[in-house]
Order: sequence, then structure tokens, then C-alpha cells
Amino acid sequence: MTNILIIEDDDIMLKAIRNILSKAGYNVITAKDGKEAFEQIDNAEYDIVITDLMMPYANGLEVVSRLRGDSTKRHVSIIVVSSVGNEETITEAFRLGADDYLKKPIMAGELLIRIRKLLDNRSSHSKLVTKKK
Repeated sequence: MTNILIIEDDDIMLKAIRNILSKAGYNVITAKDGKEAFEQIDNAEYDIVITDLMMPYANGLEVVSRLRGDSTKRHVSIIVVSSVGNEETITEAFRLGADDYLKKPIMAGELLIRIRKLLDNRSSHSKLVTKKK
């Protein structure tokens, strides 16, 4: 089963994303701020992390940076979800290693398609690596 960590400090948005992903059959774990996110990241394995940018204790860019800086977590796909839409912030998220960016409010169908695409790309990549050996 695919494990997805959602990091979001807005309760309504957190519940909405959790419900969308749970109904789609994903195993969903949540964190309400950067501190909780780092605890979750350190204590479990995830296929995808969906993170807000603006939140207490550590922002989404710090989450992206930490995941990409840890050799045991680099494989995790990262989707940044935020109402911050300025080009500088989006560019920084991608520069740090985010795989995708969605502007709030999100659409359920679009989120599910982007998750499926990331999982398919990851699956294709691992098949290529296995074939080369």
C-alpha cells in the first residue's frame, strides 16, 4: 500500500486532503506542523509527502530540503501545496527538490492524477534500474 504523509496546519484543508486520499485507497498519515512532520518523517517510510509551505516550527521548504538531504529519504516524491503563488517561492521549492507544486485551493481530481503520475514515474524508474543490473 502507498504511504502518504500530509503536512498541513489548516485543519479543514488537512481533513479534505486526507479524505480524498483515503477514499482513493492510500494509507494516509498526517502532521499539523513542521515539528510533527519531522517526527513522522524520522519514524516511518513514505512514498509521497504532500506539504504546505507556510506553517509553524518548520516551513515546507525546510521539509523538502531535509528529505532531499537524507540519502535514505531521497526517493520520496514531494508535492508542495500552497496558497503562496509567487514565482520565487515556487522556483525555490523546485530548486530544493520538490517534484510538483499545486496552488490552493486544490482540486481532488488533479491531486489524484499528479500522485498517480509520480507513482508511475517512480515505478518506471525502478524497473529501468533493475533492468540495467
